[in-house]
Amino acid sequence: MGQALGCYQVDQSNVAIKEHFGKFDDVLEPGCHCLPWCLGYQIAGSLSLRVQQLDVRCETKTKDNVFVTVVASVQYRAVSEKASDAFYRLTNTREQIQSYVFDVIRASVPKLELDSVFEQKNDIAKAVEEELEKAMSTYGFEIVQTLIVDIEPDVNVKRAMNEINAAARLRLAANEKAEAEKILQIKKAEGEAESKYLSGLGIARQRQAIVDGLRDSALAFSENVPGTTAKDVMDMVLVTHTLTP
Repeated sequence: MGQALGCYQVDQSNVAIKEHFGKFDDVLEPGCHCLPWCLGYQIAGSLSLRVQQLDVRCETKTKDNVFVTVVASVQYRAVSEKASDAFYRLTNTREQIQSYVFDVIRASVPKLELDSVFEQKNDIAKAVEEELEKAMSTYGFEIVQTLIVDIEPDVNVKRAMNEINAAARLRLAANEKAEAEKILQIKKAEGEAESKYLSGLGIARQRQAIVDGLRDSALAFSENVPGTTAKDVMDMVLVTHTLTP
């Protein structure tokens, strides 16, 4: 109705492509615009300036002959200053982006082994983004960000990887358990050695006390009984010890 009356409204975050007798004339920013259709002006279409996201699944093979599916997420948007290029030069933007993503991934992943693909996924994403930025800028699009969001090996390979990881974890657990048992045995032996040492120290002290007691007794006996010798005292002690129950 607005266009019939010579007015046209462009919504926020959008631009409209204005033509004059079928030829590009101007890019209309958000707002209300006068459009005298009777003079040959018309709106060819509109273009969103919002960031859009495209998820691309690409199947390829690694250097060690493992088939993987790489999922790349590309965020892009049309550039307002190049809206005419974005509108006229590409028929299907998403297919064009997908083609470039396929090309870069299938050129990068076959050079890497499976483990390296996981380790270098950020490098792969950067290579994809640089190629897209270079190619899509000529069509009026900006690449905001490119991420490798998933790497899916073949089901059988994934199962084998899980089994290898499980075996490695079991082996590590067994080593840790053996190490713990070894530490316990060492601590037990150290405890027993310390106990025997303390026991021997106690016996030595006990014997020293006995010797000291015997010496004191012999000295006292010699002093109280004149004419006795140390041998007489020891003989008496031995007899006393023998007779004592």
